Amino acid sequence: MSPPARILIADDNPDNLEIFRTRLAAHGYEVVTATDGEQALEIARETHPDLVLLDVMMPKMDGVDVCRHLRSDTALPFMPIIMLTAKSATQDVVAALDAGADEYLTKPVDHGALVARVKSMLRIKGLTDTVREQSAKLAEWNATLERRVEEQLRQLETFSQLKRFFSPQLADAILAGGAADPLATHRREVVVVFLDLRGFTAFAESAEPEEVMSVLREYHAAMGKLIHEYEGTLERFTGDGMMIFFNDPVVIPNPTERAIRMALAMRERVVSLTESWRKHEHDLALGIGIAKGYATIGAIGFEDRMDYGAIGTVTNLAARLCGEAKGGQILTSRKTLSDVEHLVDAEPVGELHLKGFARPVTAFNINAVKG
Repeated sequence: MSPPARILIADDNPDNLEIFRTRLAAHGYEVVTATDGEQALEIARETHPDLVLLDVMMPKMDGVDVCRHLRSDTALPFMPIIMLTAKSATQDVVAALDAGADEYLTKPVDHGALVARVKSMLRIKGLTDTVREQSAKLAEWNATLERRVEEQLRQLETFSQLKRFFSPQLADAILAGGAADPLATHRREVVVVFLDLRGFTAFAESAEPEEVMSVLREYHAAMGKLIHEYEGTLERFTGDGMMIFFNDPVVIPNPTERAIRMALAMRERVVSLTESWRKHEHDLALGIGIAKGYATIGAIGFEDRMDYGAIGTVTNLAARLCGEAKGGQILTSRKTLSDVEHLVDAEPVGELHLKGFARPVTAFNINAVKG
């Protein structure tokens, strides 16, 4: 149940005050009173009445000045003002309305007219308050909507940036809080896959630039589709070379198996592409290197240009194995193969002396998944 409306009555005549107070209190209104203009202004600012009855003629400050002060005070809520004037004081009525009064009553005040005017003004007060509340809520909703739109735009921008490196599934997981900030420097065990095309340098030197770009578009599109399918993370690509790793930014089960299955699918896809390329006398084949180990991962670059990268021996090993791989080979180390040797057919290719590695690396060529 809402509280009763509060009405301020300001009149320097005690008899009038008592009559008005009694009549309005009988209708359930809360009544506060003032006997001069200054007191009326002070009480209005303290109590914020729902309606003000102001006598024009009062000591210290007349009703017209009180009305003018109330209307000019932007800190006060809207409160209807009814002026009480002498019956013949037309100039007082004009001055009061000009000062901002909403209604007037002439003395002696008729009881029925008083109650009717009060109810009418309180209805206006209620409607005005409702409109203001709705306007405030609308402003709040608009502000909330703007914040949501801004946040969604930031997420879309972030998602667009993340898709440069991660599959759509991983980008969604990162935005949903399923992974820590991938650009913050961190250390994790990953499986790195390096691939490039054998014969590409000779092809690029002899072919027209348009032919080179056409081949790269086909190659990148095919490899990119498989990277997304197996949820790998594309670290970078340079021309025909690509570096992909698994197990970051989201930790996944069996990252070695997933990397090898992706590499086998890539080899098979490039075989179908080379059939078309050979018709145009482009002699190309895919070589792949895979290694497992710890890497330091995060943002690399400077303020205006940041990239997502991994640094560590594991990336060098995968790159060196890729460099040694002949067309159609998928080379990996003994450590990496140990995770999946029960799943794949592999053949040893001997010990490789790789640049940057003091000891020879025992390498294996992965032929297929068993069965």
